[in-house]
Amino acid sequence: MNAPLLRLQGLTKAYPGVIANDDVSFDIQQGQIHALLGENGAGKSTLVKMIYGLVKPDGGRMRLRGRPYAPTEPRAARADGIAMVFQHFSLFEALDVAENVALGMENPPPMRDLARRIRAVSETYGLPLDPGRIVGDLSAGERQRVEIVRCLLQEPGLLIMDEPTSVLTPQEVDILFLTLRKLAAEGTAILYISHKLGEIRALCDHATVLRLGRVVGECTPSETTAREMAELMVGSELKAPERAGRAMGDVALEISGLSARSPSAFGTSLKEVSLALRKGEIVGIGGVAGNGQDELLAALSGEILTPPDTIRLHGQPIGQQRPGERRRLGLLSAPEERLGHAAAPDMSLTENAALTGAAREGLVRGGFLKWRAAEAFARRIIEAFDVRTPGPDTVARALSGGNLQKFVIGREVLQRPEVLVVNQPTWGVDASAAAAIRQALLDLAAQGAAVICISQDLDELMEVADRFAALNEGRLSEPRQTAGLGIEEIGLMMGGAHGMEVAHV
Repeated sequence: MNAPLLRLQGLTKAYPGVIANDDVSFDIQQGQIHALLGENGAGKSTLVKMIYGLVKPDGGRMRLRGRPYAPTEPRAARADGIAMVFQHFSLFEALDVAENVALGMENPPPMRDLARRIRAVSETYGLPLDPGRIVGDLSAGERQRVEIVRCLLQEPGLLIMDEPTSVLTPQEVDILFLTLRKLAAEGTAILYISHKLGEIRALCDHATVLRLGRVVGECTPSETTAREMAELMVGSELKAPERAGRAMGDVALEISGLSARSPSAFGTSLKEVSLALRKGEIVGIGGVAGNGQDELLAALSGEILTPPDTIRLHGQPIGQQRPGERRRLGLLSAPEERLGHAAAPDMSLTENAALTGAAREGLVRGGFLKWRAAEAFARRIIEAFDVRTPGPDTVARALSGGNLQKFVIGREVLQRPEVLVVNQPTWGVDASAAAAIRQALLDLAAQGAAVICISQDLDELMEVADRFAALNEGRLSEPRQTAGLGIEEIGLMMGGAHGMEVAHV
């Protein structure tokens, strides 16, 4: 075998209370699509940050093309031919595509020349982009194209991709995979991070598995089952969620002709949404990102106020109730954006637990926070949902994305909601954590709670939901029983074939 493009030798990085990477060594070959696997908190993010120059290793070394490699900042990594597409996009919505691409370049060419290059590169790799379009008007998949094309203009030798398909439709995933295979065939190495093991098996040539910061194995994904990879990641047998037998009760939440303008200039307004949700029932809502999912959660949580009768909780009109009032009545929610919306980045886990749990957990007395009670609540969440963290005093932004997601979902589930609305409950979490979160939703419904699960993961919705509906351009399709529902019918619903049908159930 030829000398590797990138060789990692004994990389180590420690933070207070945790060793993020412990003597990590492996090679990435030129033209190889190399998967980096591991459960949340395994050290994947820290490792790629060291490769990209965002974090300095405490020990070990790297060699790029046979020469010592120690980037002091991302600019140095890019100069050496390493590019990265992050899980969270770094784009300015009010600027156009070309302007966003220019902001990521050291010495951008004149805008006319840059626009021409963007068109050429995007068409060459099957990711067509209009350089003049405003980013705020683009779908999530098109925004990712902007990030990828910005990297491709650097002609990288190594492209790092962190959870690249989390916001894509199945069709967009297929296009992305064609692009990555074309890049690999031309000699570009790709380091691919994803929790979607089926995609890893279909795309990647080789996989390195991390557990608790150490390399615990390598495999050829096409010759390894998804279950075997998941069990290698967690170090134990993976248990699939179990559905307990449950009977549906009375209507807990009723939505009638709900229309609401999006607070964002680039959002999607809700149009005549109607749904009846029963106690003990899980309704799954699918759809391509940007079709009103955030707005629906905001309207149900009380962040967007609507006419009183458009939303009823146990028959009581709550359209004009604020979030705190709805929480006291038993309607809880967990939004998609975990850092900044679901959790305050610079507040501790104890403080974040108190932010939404104060009323239902009795964490306030005489206007003052009962700190010990709040800390105990945070510890319960950490233990029950296996949140990997040094303790409840840790600030939210210090957690890996998946561990913060477990904390956010756990915080709401442990408050015993009567109705729970969650958006992307397992976004960015590993297979074991995803199974645990789905089981928690199923258990909650078995205890009589009503659940709305908004997700772009169709497998997830088919696994937990009793009925399925799709959002398209702010309209909700008529819910259908998930039992016997085919992927073709789901695709039609998501694409808006039933977009004018309003659910009256």
